[in-house]
Amino acid sequence: MNNNTLEDLYKKAIKEKYEEVKNGDDFYFLNAPTRGKLNKLCWEKFANNDMHSNDLNVFNSLLGLSFDISSKKKFKQETDLFRPVEKFFKGETDPDKIDVVDMAAILVDFNPRPFNKFRKEIDPENLKLIEELRNTKHYKPEISSASSIDELENENFSDLKNEETEKAKNEEVKQGEAALIEKDENLDSETIPLGIVTPVKIGTEGIGKFRIIKYSVVAAVSAGLAIMIYFAFFQKQCMQWSSDHYEKVSCDLEVNGLGSFNVVEPFDKTVFDLKKIKVCDTTAFFNTNGEAVVWYGKTANGIDFFNGHGRHPENNSPLKPVTRYILNKYVKK
Repeated sequence: MNNNTLEDLYKKAIKEKYEEVKNGDDFYFLNAPTRGKLNKLCWEKFANNDMHSNDLNVFNSLLGLSFDISSKKKFKQETDLFRPVEKFFKGETDPDKIDVVDMAAILVDFNPRPFNKFRKEIDPENLKLIEELRNTKHYKPEISSASSIDELENENFSDLKNEETEKAKNEEVKQGEAALIEKDENLDSETIPLGIVTPVKIGTEGIGKFRIIKYSVVAAVSAGLAIMIYFAFFQKQCMQWSSDHYEKVSCDLEVNGLGSFNVVEPFDKTVFDLKKIKVCDTTAFFNTNGEAVVWYGKTANGIDFFNGHGRHPENNSPLKPVTRYILNKYVKK
């Protein structure tokens, strides 16, 4: 599938997320966005959160500077850099620069992001089907809802109806010509009262069946495409921490419990593989270069060990690489 089509889907999903959250917690910044407000919102998100390296790369690429908590004054002067994001949210422009769209995704907390991650998480089989349908006259890239499907079906039905009307007219003309020829040939042998030739439609049953089959195929393909896009992008894009690992869950799953670790989160492939592990004195804590390969996080009951870095799923504290001091203090020999 060509990247332009994927970018269209990415942009559409972010705009829908924007409409969803603009009246929420960030109402002041997003309801009537300006470059100055978006500049402030960006700083708040990066200053108050442990941002992923992908987000830091977008920050660097779009703004031309690395995020530095001590450079707030300098950053506040860069409001013009947020003008393309402002116009994108307002629907005034369709940005060609993907970094602009990625920054918009950060500001509304859309996942999966950035675009390269969004592209990689789409099922290749789904891409192939979308590409095939895209090359047919019945495909419309805007299909993502029941109303869009209805528009497509109505248009196709209108095209089919026009084709059938044209065929019926041609059939009437042919029947009329045949009747006149037959009458002329019989005039020499017998006298036939003059009358009005009434054309007879034939083959209407076959045309009707063809119409039903063709219409059904178009409707089925349209509905299938809409359902496929829904499940590919939205239905299974969440995860939940379960004891010592993450599990994929429906985003509609109701959370039963009081702990924050029960929360249903947007699916993040870079976090999904994080696991809580049990360690002992024979566990390999360091690689051959002496770098830690096991990480830890403190809890109210002691300490937990993990197979990678990130944040503790149960208390959101940042994980740290193990040290000799931590091992001597907490790992039984």
